[in-house]
Amino acid sequence: MNGTASKSGAATLRPMRWWDVDGVMDLERDLFGDECWTIAMFWSELAEPDTRYYLVAEEGAEIVGYAGLCAYPEESFVQTIAVKRDRQGSGIGGRMLTVLIDEARRRDEPMVGLEVRADNLVAQRIYHRFGFEQVGVRKGYYQPSGTDAVLMVLNLKGVDPSLWAGHQDTVDDAGQPASHG
Repeated sequence: MNGTASKSGAATLRPMRWWDVDGVMDLERDLFGDECWTIAMFWSELAEPDTRYYLVAEEGAEIVGYAGLCAYPEESFVQTIAVKRDRQGSGIGGRMLTVLIDEARRRDEPMVGLEVRADNLVAQRIYHRFGFEQVGVRKGYYQPSGTDAVLMVLNLKGVDPSLWAGHQDTVDDAGQPASHG
């Protein structure tokens, strides 16, 4: 995006700024309830521009989605991605994910990892369509519900995704945790 807005359909994608945090928090609370991030978490993320990249999707003056990437040398992670309930299925999430993947490529990252709720099969299917592979499970990751997180990796440079999983709680052939990081 290089600091410019991207528009397709009704939603415009642009970098997230500090003045967006209140609108993002409204959406965050609606979508994630007790498991939502705090406002301090978003402020902390935005305060790290060298390793973070966040964007919002807007329709008019309304924020209808947001997403963020954390990029360290040799690994990057989709930190969050969310779309307003009545706009889910409209392609906004896929557009934001594409921008995050493009940003990881721009930063010459070998892979992009993410965690997704084990009970969010719709999101898992979307990630599979983008080429992400499941590499493990974090038992009880989401709190307070105790829902498991499925670990997924998109290989950008021929790197073996299991190398990323080596630093995570992976599952063995029986589907049991092989290690606890």
